[in-house]
Amino acid sequence: MTPRILLAEDEEHLLKAIKLNLELEGYSVTACSNGIRTLEAYRAAYWDLIILDVMLPGADGFEICQTIRLTNKDVPILFLTARSGGSERIQGLRIGADDYLTKPFELEELLLRVQKLLRRSATFISPPGTVFRFSGNEINFQSYMIRGVNGDTLELSKREIHLLQLLIERKGEVVSREEILRIVWGVEVYPSTRTIDNYIVNFRKYFENNPRRPAHFHSIRGVGYKFTE
Repeated sequence: MTPRILLAEDEEHLLKAIKLNLELEGYSVTACSNGIRTLEAYRAAYWDLIILDVMLPGADGFEICQTIRLTNKDVPILFLTARSGGSERIQGLRIGADDYLTKPFELEELLLRVQKLLRRSATFISPPGTVFRFSGNEINFQSYMIRGVNGDTLELSKREIHLLQLLIERKGEVVSREEILRIVWGVEVYPSTRTIDNYIVNFRKYFENNPRRPAHFHSIRGVGYKFTE
């Protein structure tokens, strides 16, 4: 699933340049030049990373960071600001930022820091290769086509593919319902957890020799789901 980044910067030319370069790296970016609109955008969706300038009109970056941290301790926050004083850097990190980069900066350094924060947070899915094969099954993550255990081919939905990506990337681990909903659905108002059950039932039909006794797609009662190869 494409990582979603919320970018807040009040210098228009810099905002456009950063947004463009992040998008060229494959990220989905929503850009705001005002602190109030940044908070509105934050509350309207799920984000994998937030990049904040400090000097924003309406509400400054420190205020926004503190507001976010009242309810969300997990989303990575990177300050990108001209305020380079030691005390300001300490303040930013103390109130909950994960990183602090001062202007002027090298674009390559920013992109590397973004990549590092996203990998550390593990809130986005890295496809396990274009094609994944197991037990006579084949999944093509680029075309969304699968070949099931009975040899039939089928095109899956984008969400089915994203769920498969997550489970296969974390193979052998139990992935909680809450994490699946947060990562794959990526919204604050989640669908019923029964929705995931229906997807898992379908995966068993596609890939299991005996769907009633699954060897690959397991439901762990009260916890979540697990893929074993």
